[in-house]
Amino acid sequence: MTLRKLLFAFFVLMCQLISAQNDSVNKLKEVVVSDKNFKKYSNSQSVLKLNDSIINKNEALLTDLLNFNSTLYFKEYGRGMLSTVSFRGTTSSQTAVIWNGININSQMNGSTDFNTVSGSDYNSISVKAGGGSILYGSGAIGGTVHLNNDFGFYKRFDTNLKLDYGSFNTIGINYKTNISNEKWSAQIGFSKNSSTNDYKYLNKYTWKGEQRWNQNGQYDVITVSANLGYKLNDRNILKLYSQTSNTDRNTSLVTETEMKSKYVNGFNRNLLEYDGNFGRFSTNLKTAYIFENYQYFADNSTNNYTYGKTESLIAKADFGYALFKSTQLNGILDYNRTNGYGTGFGNHVREISSASLLVKQDFFEHWKNEFGIRKEFTNNYESPVLFSLGSSYQFSKLYNLKLNLSRNFRIPTFNDLYWEPGGNPDLKPESSYQAEIGNVFTFKNISLTQTFYYIKIKDLLQWVPGKNGIWTPQNQDNVNSYGAETLLSWKKQFGKNSFGVNASYAHTISEDDESGNQLFFVPFDKVTASVSYSRNRISTYYQFMYNGFVYTSSDNNPDQIINDYTVSNLGIDYDFKFLDSFKLGFQVLNVFNENYESLENRPMPGRNFNMYLTLKF
Repeated sequence: MTLRKLLFAFFVLMCQLISAQNDSVNKLKEVVVSDKNFKKYSNSQSVLKLNDSIINKNEALLTDLLNFNSTLYFKEYGRGMLSTVSFRGTTSSQTAVIWNGININSQMNGSTDFNTVSGSDYNSISVKAGGGSILYGSGAIGGTVHLNNDFGFYKRFDTNLKLDYGSFNTIGINYKTNISNEKWSAQIGFSKNSSTNDYKYLNKYTWKGEQRWNQNGQYDVITVSANLGYKLNDRNILKLYSQTSNTDRNTSLVTETEMKSKYVNGFNRNLLEYDGNFGRFSTNLKTAYIFENYQYFADNSTNNYTYGKTESLIAKADFGYALFKSTQLNGILDYNRTNGYGTGFGNHVREISSASLLVKQDFFEHWKNEFGIRKEFTNNYESPVLFSLGSSYQFSKLYNLKLNLSRNFRIPTFNDLYWEPGGNPDLKPESSYQAEIGNVFTFKNISLTQTFYYIKIKDLLQWVPGKNGIWTPQNQDNVNSYGAETLLSWKKQFGKNSFGVNASYAHTISEDDESGNQLFFVPFDKVTASVSYSRNRISTYYQFMYNGFVYTSSDNNPDQIINDYTVSNLGIDYDFKFLDSFKLGFQVLNVFNENYESLENRPMPGRNFNMYLTLKF
């Protein structure tokens, strides 16, 4: 316990030094990014980019990657079970997940389950803090998580295969092949992550004194992806992205007498994109089809289930014009048609159109400004006018100042509007005003970002008891969320010795406007840190995460909390230099055997192990 406290104090102090995580990457001859506007209109906000080397040091599912490498807080219903996020004190449906420029949050419940996504399926993963509804629409209030598949147009043929085996019969397979030349670029990927997940609960026993363990916790996540890019010429590029996934997952039991249930869900995403560049004029056209579904078996020994499905057709036209050398205009038209049907909410269709105007001005190399405005049109709800205004000024090589103001929103979901019984078709969208100031310091090998923010959320949707005991959603509360985030990165090479440090710290106040209480499941403090060392063929790394306590009730009852916890991981690998790379690695997860949970009565595993083999050829 003393050792853990000392480590925690050390990393908290270290985090006060600050900054953004960066990872070295070989510059390729020509890379076409999957979301150009993300890079173009993010100069005034904090962006954390996680590249391959960081992704490969973590467990496969996206929850673990972001939990140990960002300020996002996750609430898990047990290892591998449902995982929801809180970003800057907001709710799980107020963080948008973006796949190659398309918002993929569920149309049914408005959020993404991060334990159904494998981080290794993507070239890079980025986390942008703050509002993003101008570009990405509903849900981009606390921030956005970007899953990117970028194309490289150069001569290339490589294959990556990673095999994992760990405690609780946990098996991971990730396969990726990249084939490209100056005209074509293709990516093929497959991932499978499964586990019997039968870990023992630390210090928990039945009334008979028998050791308790995680029952009915099996899961199996399979994803297949194929992406293709073709350069017609230097001015015209066609891109096709396709991804299919299925998650077959039981639900861990709270008590031994509870009925065993399971939850099966999946998606199919297809995106066709055209990029045209004609001097001052550019165009980007996207058409996407996204299908998602779920089946819930209250008793997994039977074939009886409830279900829900949505089919979304998305069309997006982005027209850019360089008005002056320093001024770029983008006009964006969006159309989204979603058909949802299921046992919970019947059969409904929603059509949404939107128009946006974005302006980027680079008055000087060190002074960049951006402005955006967006309006949506639908007969399902009254949409507010959204705006974003940002500025970034580089005072010197040492210091960069960032300012951003925005209004963002989240629309009611199919469950909110149509669930039977209890749905409320008269709901208003949640809306927020927010402001942030960022200070970025860069000195030699140290990079540091300190951001202060304030978010005012109006008409927060909450399900509350109604007539005859039926729960129904209402625009219930207003929330004030404010705090500070710190990101730090340091790298240094001493001869054959390489050292690296990454750290983050978030202090979050998220209060109900009327009661002044902290929102439940929002920690006041979160700290992450990682230290890595490599020499020749061997590399080692240590990861650390601290989550402060959270309230589990809206009245902030001190008897209804989840205690703070500290979790550490340790890893080592050796490259035998066979083929391009042949790495054998070993990880100790939860090194200090911490007894913790992020949701009451949902214990996480104690100390466990994982070994992996990575081949590149």
